[in-house]
Amino acid sequence: MDLGKPGVGRAPPSRLHREAAAAAPDAALRLGARRRSRPPRRHTKAAAAGRARDRAPRQGSGAASRLVFSILMNIQRSTPITIARYGRPRNKTQDFEELSSIRSIEPSQSFSPNLGSPSPPETPNLSHCVSCIGKYLLLEPLEGDHVFRAVHLHSGEELVCKVFDIGCYQELLAPCFCLPAHKNINQITEIILGETKAYVFFERSYGDMHSFVRTCKKLKEEEAAKLFYQIASAVAHCHDGGLVLRDLKLRKFIFKDEERTRVKLESLEDAYILRGNDDSLSDKHGCPAYVSPEILNTNGSYSGKAADVWSLGVMLYTMLVGRYPFHDIEPSSLFSKIRRGQFNIPETLSPKAKCLIRSILRREPSERLTSQEILDHPWFSTDFNVSNSGYGAKEVSDQLVPDVNMEEDLDPFFN
Repeated sequence: MDLGKPGVGRAPPSRLHREAAAAAPDAALRLGARRRSRPPRRHTKAAAAGRARDRAPRQGSGAASRLVFSILMNIQRSTPITIARYGRPRNKTQDFEELSSIRSIEPSQSFSPNLGSPSPPETPNLSHCVSCIGKYLLLEPLEGDHVFRAVHLHSGEELVCKVFDIGCYQELLAPCFCLPAHKNINQITEIILGETKAYVFFERSYGDMHSFVRTCKKLKEEEAAKLFYQIASAVAHCHDGGLVLRDLKLRKFIFKDEERTRVKLESLEDAYILRGNDDSLSDKHGCPAYVSPEILNTNGSYSGKAADVWSLGVMLYTMLVGRYPFHDIEPSSLFSKIRRGQFNIPETLSPKAKCLIRSILRREPSERLTSQEILDHPWFSTDFNVSNSGYGAKEVSDQLVPDVNMEEDLDPFFN
């Protein structure tokens, strides 16, 4: 076959093909000219650094800003919201930021529950990621799926965020709203409302009293007096303000400072608001190790304030001795000991410390000191350098603060 002849194996070139072939060299020349006119790219370290700076987003100063820009990809603002206080609404303008996408620092690890838009999951999620709520970052959970460590975006200040259902947060926080501020009671710093959740922010803490006493085994009288005075002061303030705390225990008091010299009541969520001067209660709410005899002995009402004072006595005894005054593995045996109200005080304690413990842990509620009278006890003005010289005697092995076993709620035993 002759491929060079038209019509044999190949069609003759058309006019369109001939024009395209004629124009091709000119186009190639123009393209080459444009390429030759572009200056060569300088592959130097300085140029690479400049290009990286041009591509990088501008970031604010401070550790919090660097953390924010490394994880946030898209932030949206919402309209102002209203924060309702107990009985008095107050308007609060809040930039409500919501993540539409989040970049993890570690591909296989993240730091807090995904709060969605912006509510946290209804059940704990093992895969956590940082979430932005207003001007705060919510990091890893501290307790269950409703308490998180939080960081302020601008200042880097660390806080604690509690998450409540939007429909019940006002009822749960009502005691906080009706009680004047006190230095030994944890205060709400801010509330942010989402569509289904309320985010309540508190100052951070440095551990709780229960863990502190367990670590120290027991406290010297001078240290215990300073801490217990603050504890009793918080309880007295609540009683004067018409609140009964009901679930008093060492775990409910947390430290305000790293030196562990200042304490505050962690929350008022279990408190009961009294109507008038009558402090009679009928529910059996509390912790078995701290419950008073009258709660166990009666099916009727009891004095809520006197029951709180009994719990204070258990706390004081535990701080000074290193174990509960009434303890047993079996709940029924524990309750029998509490009903009898008999306990032993080590001889290593000072006479004034013994006197205060006995004045609080009285079986008859009417014979106990009030929370305000506790603050006036002479033990707090003792010269401990002189009176406490015998402190530090070796204790038997069972004189230790138990772990969570004794910290369970009373409800399962009475249902």
